[in-house]
Amino acid sequence: MDDQAAGSPQDAHGVLACYRHPDRETGIRCTRCERPICPECMISASVGFQCPECVRGGSGTGHAPTASMPRTIAGGAIAADPRLVTKILLGINAAVFVAVHVWSSLLGHLVLIGVWPPTPFPPAEGVAEGEWYRLVTSMFTHEAIWHIAFNMLSLWWLGGPLEQALGRARYLVLYLISGLAGSALTYLLASGSTASLGASGAIFGLFGATAVLVRRLNYDMRPIIALLVINLIFTFGWSNIAWQAHIGGLVAGVVIGYAMVHAPRERRALIQYGTCALVLAAVALVTLVRTAQLA
Repeated sequence: MDDQAAGSPQDAHGVLACYRHPDRETGIRCTRCERPICPECMISASVGFQCPECVRGGSGTGHAPTASMPRTIAGGAIAADPRLVTKILLGINAAVFVAVHVWSSLLGHLVLIGVWPPTPFPPAEGVAEGEWYRLVTSMFTHEAIWHIAFNMLSLWWLGGPLEQALGRARYLVLYLISGLAGSALTYLLASGSTASLGASGAIFGLFGATAVLVRRLNYDMRPIIALLVINLIFTFGWSNIAWQAHIGGLVAGVVIGYAMVHAPRERRALIQYGTCALVLAAVALVTLVRTAQLA
């Protein structure tokens, strides 16, 4: 998508200028109408900045006033509790963690594994035997306390701002499909008898989408890039980590996040959910291919 909105003022060098003060250069846009605004015109919003007209309830671009139904940068409804879905996801992960420690046999039925090998800890079957649900259940399953603690801390730190920026439905779709992409790539590339578990694929999807959002809002990207690099170093430098889940989730998060925050308003839903459908179709295709290999 071309970042230059139709009708946005530019100087002779193509640099954006504030729509209310054409003599002032700026790199910031209103998160609702996307017109360039200078510091004097910036009004802090829940995500980014808005122009005076949008704050007063009318975008000034021919659209009906939307003060009664404010929208996020991705077109989602602004909720009273911007972290509700994140809290629910935290609760599900915590509940599964407690459950697998109360009923130890449950763990073997939730982890991601391709085939059922003769191990001291055998699951009933594997994904290749038809238990596709493991691609989902493994996303919410943790065994070690440090594992769930690290993932849930990352979920709280990344998830809350993303949920607020995207809206609940889009945020939940991003989380689930990123996790599924991580599971699918692990299923494809890891040994069929290797058990994998954890929310890391979904968490790396949040990393990727956060980087896209930060870039879209012209914020300083150095903190998120530094944190992502550190996590990738751990991913490839630490043994017993399913790097496939991290990479699969990261790629899906970047792709979906880009569609969420860069889709033009007039085709927003089509592009956003169309992209999600394509990524989900890729997950299904990868799973089918790997299942055929293990059959």
